[in-house]
Amino acid sequence: MCIGIPMRIIECNGLMARCAGRGSERWLDLALVGAQPPGTWLLAFIDAAREVIDAAGAARINDALDALEAALDGETDLSAYFADLADRTPQLPEHLRGAHT
Repeated sequence: MCIGIPMRIIECNGLMARCAGRGSERWLDLALVGAQPPGTWLLAFIDAAREVIDAAGAARINDALDALEAALDGETDLSAYFADLADRTPQLPEHLRGAHT
């Protein structure tokens, strides 16, 4: 399984960018997303950027990764990691709603 890591561009040199995320820095290949300016958030898989994302999306992914780490450490109440899902009734995606009614 491959897990995408949100990383923010520090500097860009053509189709390579030095990025930081989750406590590390690395150079990412930008061939799939094109050159991007510093400050841009990317979703990185195995040292390559696969998608440009916004800061809110990066925060949600980081929260989910934090929840995964907490679960692996034995924590069972993970609700604090999913603030966007708390206090609401789960809903099926719109494209599935008709299939189950």
